[in-house]
Amino acid sequence: MGRPKNFSWVLAAIAAMFVGGDLRVGAGTVVTGSVFCDQCKDGHWSLFDYPLSGAKVAVTCGGADGQMTAYKEDSTNWLGCYTVRFEGSPDLSGCYARVVGGPEGCDAGVGPARGLTLVFRMFGMATYTVDPLLSQPPQPMGFCPHDSAPPSSPTSMLPRLPPPAPVSRRPPGLPTLEASACTYDKWMMPQFKCYWKVVSPQTRVALAFGPIAAGRYGTDMTLWEGLQGRGDLYRTLLREGTTALLNSYNSVRFFYPTVGVIDHMNRALLGSSRQALTTALRFRRANSGAFGPGNVTCNFGLCS
Repeated sequence: MGRPKNFSWVLAAIAAMFVGGDLRVGAGTVVTGSVFCDQCKDGHWSLFDYPLSGAKVAVTCGGADGQMTAYKEDSTNWLGCYTVRFEGSPDLSGCYARVVGGPEGCDAGVGPARGLTLVFRMFGMATYTVDPLLSQPPQPMGFCPHDSAPPSSPTSMLPRLPPPAPVSRRPPGLPTLEASACTYDKWMMPQFKCYWKVVSPQTRVALAFGPIAAGRYGTDMTLWEGLQGRGDLYRTLLREGTTALLNSYNSVRFFYPTVGVIDHMNRALLGSSRQALTTALRFRRANSGAFGPGNVTCNFGLCS
């Protein structure tokens, strides 16, 4: 069956109204979405791209006479998510969201503006979602496919720079292009802590997985604590889900992409206990490398 493109963000926005997040009953209209760093400068979201923290997003609305009627801004959080709020319940169907500023290192150009999609309207509240927005670095990363070329963009007038020099080893923080899957106990070993990317052991579960997870696990639990869960169905789900999230950040060829891990985690938390168990077992199978042609191994080497 088909799946809404922004399902995980829709769930997060709606659930936040009820689990003590920033959105509240009576908060009016919100526009939510995410920004990614287009590392290969190919003009579309891919597994090479990572959620961009600190990007500034603007929602702009224009009238029939071409004059701007509304303008609001917000900056993305650690997960690359933003939430722009409007008072009341205005019709934003003709408005657009765009990146107006990126953090250092991924601020040389931006992708196209995106329209807003209404997904929720009830009791004077409304939620709109936006397809992923892009911000671009000055030049493609060295690990990008050779046929990736910077698209011509009217928003970027910078001269084309020469390709970066090849590197002999993968820089810290970049995902590997090799298939890799590591179990939760590997992620807890101190000699492998350099493989934590995007998130750290002290990142809150609520920040990594969103407000639906906050409703189940609270706002103080860390990913490190989540890796130690056992003896309870939902703690086991969190352990395997956290492990899958870390594996998705470490390898672009892990069975689940990052957005897929968050999506499946949210669905399991909103579903029955049977669905939670099934999801936990599927995460565990992927984390053990049981996918693809033959088992996939863990690519960890000792951290320097």
